[in-house]
Amino acid sequence: MANGYNVAVAGATGAVGVEMIKTLEKRNFPVKNLKLLASARSAGKTLKFKGEDVVVEEMTEASFRGVDIALFSAGGDISRQFRPAVVSAGAVMIDNSSAFRMEKDVPLVVPEVNPEDIKWNKGVIANPNCTTAIMLVAVAPLHRAKKLRRLVAATYQAASGAGAKGMEELILQTRQVLDNQPIVPRAFVHRIAFNLIPHIDSFQENGYTKEELKMVNESRKMLHLPELKVSCTCVRIPALRAHSEALNLEFEEEITPEEVREILRRSPGVQLADDPQNKVYPMPVDATEKYDVLVGRIRQDISRDDKRGLDIFVSGDQLLKGAALNAVQIAELL
Repeated sequence: MANGYNVAVAGATGAVGVEMIKTLEKRNFPVKNLKLLASARSAGKTLKFKGEDVVVEEMTEASFRGVDIALFSAGGDISRQFRPAVVSAGAVMIDNSSAFRMEKDVPLVVPEVNPEDIKWNKGVIANPNCTTAIMLVAVAPLHRAKKLRRLVAATYQAASGAGAKGMEELILQTRQVLDNQPIVPRAFVHRIAFNLIPHIDSFQENGYTKEELKMVNESRKMLHLPELKVSCTCVRIPALRAHSEALNLEFEEEITPEEVREILRRSPGVQLADDPQNKVYPMPVDATEKYDVLVGRIRQDISRDDKRGLDIFVSGDQLLKGAALNAVQIAELL
C-alpha cells in the first residue's frame, strides 16, 4: 500500500500497547491512519504519536472497518471476542495473547525464527509468549546450523510480564520494604520485592505451570520440531522489564563455543555480550529498551563427554522483543 496502512492498536493504554505505539513511530512504520482502542473506562484519553495527540476510542465490533492491521494486546478473552469482527473487516490481527497460539490454522511467528509461516495466515497471526520469543531468537540460528535435540531452560522473568500493574507493584513494594511498611501482594501471588517466585501462571497436573508449557509447545511449533525435548522452570524476579534465561542445549552435531559466537555474530536480532573476563555478560538492565537479545556466558556443557552440549545465557526486553517489537516486525513482513 503506497500510502501506508490503516493501523489499530487494541489495548493501547496498557504497557505493551504503549510500546506498540512507540515502536510504530521509532521504526517509521508506514501508518496512514492510527486508531487507538481500549475499554470504555480508557476512552477519551490521549496518547502521542509522531507529536500529535490521538484520542483513545472504546473498542467495538465496528472499530475495525477500514483497518488493514490490528495489533492486539488486550488479553485473550478480548482477542477471542473481537476476532470475527477483525477478520470480517478484512484486517489482519496480530495478537499478543495466548488465545490462538496453538491453533493449527494460526501462524505463531518470530520474524528471525520462522518468517515463512506468515504467508499461510487466514487473518490472524499470533505473537508467542515473551520468554519463548526471546529464547528462540538466540536458539533458532544454532538449530539451523547444528540441529537442536533437547532444551532445558530456567527463566528469570521481570515484573513487566504481569503488565503495568506488575511493574507498579514491584516499585511500590520496594519502597514498602525499605520503609518497613506492611505489604499486600495483588499483581503477584507473593511479595516480589527482594524476592523471587518460582510460579508464573497456574500449575497443571504434571507439576509444570502454564507458562512453562507455553515454552514447550510454542518452541516445538515455531521450530517445526513436534518431538523436541523441552523442559523449563519459570521464575518471576524483581527486575522491571527485561527477561533473562539460562539455557542448556543439546544438538545432533558437535558444536563449540567458537562456532556459536560466529553463528550469532551474523544472526539478526542478536547482540553478543560474551566477555566474562571483562565482566561482560547479558543482564536485564542492559537489555532494557533494546531491540536485540543479548547472548553470553557461552560455554561447552562439561557434564557431557561429547561436544554436543552447550550452555548460554540470554536477556531480552519483555515489552519489546517479547511483545510490541515482535508484533510490529510481523506487520512489516505483511
